[in-house]
Order: sequence, then structure tokens, then C-alpha cells
Amino acid sequence: MKQTIQFKRKTRSVFFHITTQCNLSCKHCYIDPVQHGSGMVPLENMKKWLSILKKNNTDLVFLGGEPTLHPDLSLAVKFARKIGYQSITVDTNGYLFCNIMESVTPDDIDYFSFSLDGPDQSINDSIRGNGSYAHCINGIHAARKKGFAVSLIYTVSAMNIHALHKMPSLIRQLNIQRFFIQVIGIRGKSANNSQCNHLQIGSDHWQKHIPPIAQQVANSGIPVVFPTVFLEPDDIFECAARVSENFFIFPNGRVYQCPLCEDYPIHSYHISDEGLISMPPINENQLFQLNIPEGCVMNKLVQPGNISYDRYGKPEHRIACCLLKNHLDYTQTLCPFQSDNKDNMHFDVYSPISARASLGKKRDALFENKHVADAGKSSSAR
Repeated sequence: MKQTIQFKRKTRSVFFHITTQCNLSCKHCYIDPVQHGSGMVPLENMKKWLSILKKNNTDLVFLGGEPTLHPDLSLAVKFARKIGYQSITVDTNGYLFCNIMESVTPDDIDYFSFSLDGPDQSINDSIRGNGSYAHCINGIHAARKKGFAVSLIYTVSAMNIHALHKMPSLIRQLNIQRFFIQVIGIRGKSANNSQCNHLQIGSDHWQKHIPPIAQQVANSGIPVVFPTVFLEPDDIFECAARVSENFFIFPNGRVYQCPLCEDYPIHSYHISDEGLISMPPINENQLFQLNIPEGCVMNKLVQPGNISYDRYGKPEHRIACCLLKNHLDYTQTLCPFQSDNKDNMHFDVYSPISARASLGKKRDALFENKHVADAGKSSSAR
């Protein structure tokens, strides 16, 4: 299977916002032209910036805005492939402008990653705009028909978590090859809209819905990537800025390491013809070094609505880094924590914190029950 962005420790990833322009107006859009710029990155700048950030084993994502609105996207993709980026992904809302499907091939792009925030038109379009569901579905079919690998992004919020259970069947119908579950960030448009103040999901609600659905999708053989969000007491908090390299580039030349910082002029770097220039303090770099009871410093500062406290004022959960995610991957061996009885299935689980944190306490019980059952079988056999 082709590779795409990994969201793991010891990886290097470039998230290149080549434009902030978009044809949609999603309720949770994080783009802020005041902070990010309002134009498109010229092709020559794209080539220079891609060259500056290219190192061995670097994954690249083109995004926006809507990146397919950029008339030179295909040329930037081909240039990135030529200079040796490890993987190249294009995030899209599915409208696929500028004849992009005719301008690139599956050899140029590892994945088209489509954003869909509901299993049907009514839910998705209420979030992303009228007609967006149909265009996204049509875009997925077009990409698959031309042989492109396709992944799907579902941003979970209070607007659509109730419908997530309908996604596994749709994902199978669409022949999706990788499923990303994201947690909403209260930034950009959602940070400035009073109607979006209650979009975040609490711990109980998250644990009830997300890990089981991720497991269900993985049971069908489709790799799933999803965030932990809420750490258990024994889990170790890690900040991606300390254990991996992530660069979020915007048209005005700002380069951030953390997406939660993007509403503010606290970027780590500025990129130009002269190279990647470190910004003077105070910037996001100094914030990443802080250790607080709530876990993620930036979550506490900009979107603390998902943090709850006990009667003594202690956080009930620390918030995990949103850039270090859990991975469920399918192979053909035994799975000790599957939810059904198909003993020929296995999932290689990567967790940024611990094996237990990937799926929570329920999976621990499944581990224990499976080992007990296997021990009983072995005793009977002897």
C-alpha cells in the first residue's frame, strides 16, 4: 500500500498550504487570511520552498484552502516527486478544479485525501455547504476510476459524531484505502463564531464512539488513523514538536510547528528565498517546552473546552498531542483484541503513548480475556 502522512514520532512532514482560497465555507474552517495570507503561492516560490524543506524521508501534503484551485498544483506535485519527497498527498474537498485528474497520474501522487464530514448529504452539507457531499462522492469515484489511491478525512465534532457509526459501510462502498478520524480544532472560523463554542467532544462521548468505530473500519481491512485526545493516568504525554518534525507552511511565508498556534503570529519560522529563518522568541517553540497538568499547552490556551476538572481542581484527563495519532493496520494473523470471532485477523497498532491508550481500557480487557482463553485452550490440548 502507498504511503501518506504518518502522524508518528521520528517522522518529518510538510503541510503546504499553497492557497487560502476555497470554494466552500465550512463551519469549522481554520484558515484565517489575516494570519495566513490571502493569495496563492507562485510556482517559483513553491519550488524554492519545497527544495528548502526537502530532506530524506519527508512526507508532503498539499492543502489549502482548496489546493486544486491553484493552476500550478500539478507542476508543484511533479517537482516534489522529482526532488524525492517520500510521499505526496493532495487534500481536497472533492471538486477537483483545474483539470487536476488529467494533469497528474498515480505515479505522481500517492494519495488524494477527501474531506467528508457526514455519511449523507444532510449532515455533510450542513457543515460544509450545499452540494459538497455529491461533489466529494463524485470526486472519489473519479479518482478510483483513474487508479489513484484514496483516503477519507472525517472531522469529528458535536455536529456529526452521532452519525459516525454510519461511516464504515460508506467507506467500504467507496473503496476507501485509508480512513483518518480527526478531532475538531477551535481555531479560524470556529474560534470566531459564537455558534461553534460547543463543538468539542468530551471524554466519555469520545471514548464511547471513536475507538469502536475505528476498530470496525479496521476489521474490514482498511487502515485507520485517529487521535487519542484524552490520556489515561498512566499514559505519557508527548508533544510532536519535541519528538518529530512538522512544518505547516502558509502563503505569507509563516511556518508553524503546531496547527493550534496558527491563529497567532507566534510561528517558529519564516520561509523565503533566503531559506527557513528561525523567529525570535517568544514564539510557539517556547510554549512547547512547558509541562502542565492539562497535557497539551496549546489546547489549554486556545481551546480548553474539552478539559474537565474534578472537585479539587485537578484535570480529569490530560489532552494528547493532536499530531501523534493511533494507527490500526490490517494483516493476516491473529488479533487478540478484535471485537468479533474472526481469528484470522490482526491489527498492527501504533500508539504515540502506550498500547493501552490506543483503544482504552476496553481493549485491555479484550487482551486479558483472549490470553485467558488461549491459556485454557492450551491446557485442554495438553
